[in-house]
Amino acid sequence: MRDSSLDLFDPRTAVMDSSDYATEVGRGDGDFGFAFNDSNFSDRILRIEIISESSETRTDGEGCTSLADWARNRKRRREDIKRENAVDMAAAGAEEQILNQPDSIPDDVDTENQDEETTAMIEEPLSGDEGANDIDSNWSMECSTILRVKTLHISSPILAAKSPFFYKLFSNGMRESEQRHVTLRINASEEAALMELLNFMYSNTLKVTSALSLLDVLMAADKFEVASCMRYCSRALRNLSMTPESALLYLELPSSVLMAEAVQPLTDAAKQFLAARYKDITKFQEEVLNLPLPGVEAILASDDLQVASEDAVYDFVLKWSRNHYPKIEERREILATRLAQFIRFPYMTCRKLRKVMACSDFDHDFAQKVVVEALFFKAEAPHRQRTLAADESPNSNRRFVERAYKYRPVKVVEFELPRQQCVVYLDLKREECANLFPSGRVYSQAFHLGGQGFFLSAHCNMDQQSSFHCFGLFLGMQEKGSVTFAVDYEFAARSKPTEEYISKYKGNYTFTGGKAVGYRNLFAIPWTSFLADDSLYFINGILHLRAELTIRH
Repeated sequence: MRDSSLDLFDPRTAVMDSSDYATEVGRGDGDFGFAFNDSNFSDRILRIEIISESSETRTDGEGCTSLADWARNRKRRREDIKRENAVDMAAAGAEEQILNQPDSIPDDVDTENQDEETTAMIEEPLSGDEGANDIDSNWSMECSTILRVKTLHISSPILAAKSPFFYKLFSNGMRESEQRHVTLRINASEEAALMELLNFMYSNTLKVTSALSLLDVLMAADKFEVASCMRYCSRALRNLSMTPESALLYLELPSSVLMAEAVQPLTDAAKQFLAARYKDITKFQEEVLNLPLPGVEAILASDDLQVASEDAVYDFVLKWSRNHYPKIEERREILATRLAQFIRFPYMTCRKLRKVMACSDFDHDFAQKVVVEALFFKAEAPHRQRTLAADESPNSNRRFVERAYKYRPVKVVEFELPRQQCVVYLDLKREECANLFPSGRVYSQAFHLGGQGFFLSAHCNMDQQSSFHCFGLFLGMQEKGSVTFAVDYEFAARSKPTEEYISKYKGNYTFTGGKAVGYRNLFAIPWTSFLADDSLYFINGILHLRAELTIRH
């Protein structure tokens, strides 16, 4: 049982990890809204100095009427924000402690008025020498004009129970911790968000509901370390309709906010929204090419990305990086540290992997490493590949996990002697086959023989008499035009009980560009028998197909 005599204001208890803070001081979930700014329930006075700000120091939210404005302001000022969540504390006489808040958090002015409480908030007139006793600050607000001062009656136990920031302020063991007056200095654009935050620390609820206002309060909650308010804002933002604009904005919040556990569900929801919206990356290619880095990362991380093959992902990543990072040094850095981890090199074709080795966008050692890893994976037995994929953490780059490619990956073994020949292996899941009914097709990735590109296609079609549906397998040649190519071919499939490959069809064909040849009913059974639970051709839910191609001379 926890020691009930713990003194929140004992200097010996002032140092603790923020992760342990909620446990140490309790959740503080009670509703003390009745005590907000009420002298009867307060032990200190908070003096809030609201200062003016120049266009250079104006926060991101000021003057914004939409998330687009908010995002544009944040992008414009991102390079200027060097420090976040910092405070400059200075003693200001025997009865006062001054807290300088840096101009680093984007807050919008919310025009909602605070409800009047039991004790009215005091608006103090300015004497012209406010801040004269402040110690010099490194921040630009030190020389800004104080516009007005607000005075609030506060309860230090309530604020300390909600915020490590205030806990340390009131229990730092210094003489200031015993003072009755505390001064907080903020920018004018932070005023509305801070008042909402202070009210929340008493009542556990917010009056604001718009995305802009919630973002402002979220920033203030991060600055003053009020995790419960960050969770509240995160949940409220998730409950609003998500748009590409808002999803990108959530992913580009300051790093201190993004790292907060309370905001993780919001960023996860933003990533899922973008991944689902741009699942068919080919359809939205121009739009996705204009997305910022966090948005592209969220899309490329998805297992459900609908692309022809992993080769297409590689090509897209190169195109995006060349558009956004024209300097080769910067492009190599962003590829190596951020984007390449989302390319699943083990599922790229060998022809494309050769191009990776020769690509100047990648550092040679890095390219060699990913290509060798991909080739080793391709050489692994299927059960070992499945084990590697199963071992991938949901939070990793999942390079061994196969996506839902439009063109199914194949394994190819090539021979030059005594004749040019290749053996192609294509595996299809039972679910993939079932989804072909009644007239669907699934294509393999391209493979090459004698310099010509070929592919396999599996069909659900009617038999030659059109009496029932059945499974068909076909071989096609990619090149169109006047090219002719004579090939001997053989189709085979693993079959129970031996689980060995058994030949199902042999033939020869002289291809002309764009033509295909095959067998409409490969297994000579109806579709229902092919997919039945006792089917001879599905081994652990996988249909194993093999095609042998030999050039005829």
